[in-house]
Amino acid sequence: MLLLDLLSLCLRIGELAFSATVAGLTGAYLHSTRHTSAWSRKRFIYTEVIAGISILFSLIFLLPFMSSFIHYPFDFVLFAAWMIAFGLLADFIGPLHCGGLWNWRGITGKGTCDRWKADIAFCFLASIFFLVSALLGLYVVHKRRRAVVDSTRRRRWYRSTV
Repeated sequence: MLLLDLLSLCLRIGELAFSATVAGLTGAYLHSTRHTSAWSRKRFIYTEVIAGISILFSLIFLLPFMSSFIHYPFDFVLFAAWMIAFGLLADFIGPLHCGGLWNWRGITGKGTCDRWKADIAFCFLASIFFLVSALLGLYVVHKRRRAVVDSTRRRRWYRSTV
């Protein structure tokens, strides 16, 4: 069980780091375009809100008493929200002529395409970490429930070993 707790902790730290990175990259873009219409920036506002919610839940689930793994439905919801954000950002980068979506060469540069590809990459990584965390929670909860059900099976009254 210790291994599962350590894996969960590592996943939460990764979720927190990736969500914070996406929040920073998307927030920098929102700040640089703060004088334009909010309607044209709706996909970035959505991504920023999802990143904020993910940071909040990652911090809450990092607490020591949250190792019960019963919060896996939140992870599934956040996985779906991150995949929607990934799709919205991937749809935005298409017309910019930045090359293929999965071409990560030059991602460490300071160009516009490099920043967007980094934002999309961290968005995808955050969604994968939330998915793995949800699957881990689902596995642990159902494994524990099965063990509890098997151990509390009652004997017939006439086969008692009193």
